[in-house]
Amino acid sequence: MQHDHSDSIRRLKIVEGHIRGIQRMLENDEYCIDVIGQIQAVQSALNKISTNLLDGHLNTCLLSAIQGEDPAERTRVLKEITEVFETANKV
Repeated sequence: MQHDHSDSIRRLKIVEGHIRGIQRMLENDEYCIDVIGQIQAVQSALNKISTNLLDGHLNTCLLSAIQGEDPAERTRVLKEITEVFETANKV
């Protein structure tokens, strides 16, 4: 199944620019709290991308598996979702 990832790609390019900006801030020995603020902005942007991808997955791949006839596929896809949340909650 083909997905339109153009919005996620656009957002990742913006994040890429922010990462370069953070690198410059560190090279210029800018105020640590300002650098941390930029890092948090990048983390927030990445979380938004992740949320968008998960939403797309839930509305395509997961729905197809749930509506399909293969119980093993349903179990596999549901397990993937659980693993994503488990990984997201690890620090």
